[in-house]
Amino acid sequence: MQKMVVTERACAARRVPTGEPTIIPEGEFISINQSLGGNYTVTWMGNMLRIDGTDASAIGQQSEVLDFEDLGKDEIDEDQVWQALDGIYDPEIPISLVSLGLIYKVSIDQDNKTVSIDMTLTAPGCGMGPVLVSDVEYRVAKVPNVDNVKVELLFDPPWSREMMSEEAQLESGMFF
Repeated sequence: MQKMVVTERACAARRVPTGEPTIIPEGEFISINQSLGGNYTVTWMGNMLRIDGTDASAIGQQSEVLDFEDLGKDEIDEDQVWQALDGIYDPEIPISLVSLGLIYKVSIDQDNKTVSIDMTLTAPGCGMGPVLVSDVEYRVAKVPNVDNVKVELLFDPPWSREMMSEEAQLESGMFF
């Protein structure tokens, strides 16, 4: 895909593979390397970065809109947390983390406005783990009333294709 663009405004990004947050200033030349699942992998100043689809307008692309209604109860809505998680895609295949079966558990502490998430990766040595953790933290933090997001990577039980939804298995060609 490789497409050169100029940032139209400052843009939040996360370094690949560490997940370290950074800001790309307005007026910078970047190269869009790929777009999968609404997120963008770009190169800027020799660094590979990931830009969330909600920030895509900063690079001249159509932004994804996460519109979570604040239900007015001053509480975190678990369905909205799952909706945020379902919008996060594996960077190598365009299937959501939820459909891949990578999210093991979501716990909400309403008193402390904290969402705790247990998740795994398709392989323990996956170099994109920190990026995926940062994607989860970034997206879930957009849910109303969430002040803190804690993600724990677990490898027990190990991930297997049976954890995928049937739709994801069909889409990836792993249904047999």
